[in-house]
Amino acid sequence: MVKLSDLRTREVINVLDGKKLGSIIDIELDAERGRVLALVLPGSGKGWSVFARREELIVPWDKIVRIGHDVILVEIPTFSEVDKKHRGRFIDDDDNF
Repeated sequence: MVKLSDLRTREVINVLDGKKLGSIIDIELDAERGRVLALVLPGSGKGWSVFARREELIVPWDKIVRIGHDVILVEIPTFSEVDKKHRGRFIDDDDNF
């Protein structure tokens, strides 16, 4: 069994381009079925300000390739590979891309 506190210390890496995506800041749960739906990672900020909204990168559970002892490998397309209508599945940006 893996605890959420243990997962939060692991770096998340995209196997498609080798980029470090950051560490988990939250998870999405299906409370009725007791399942993890997605990992939530910090996205890039929209400028520096106390009031700036920070994007979140959403990694669906089925895109997790492997959970290792110190890293979590995921397979998500790079933004240039994802057309606009599908970007909401991977990043929450209110269509401001």
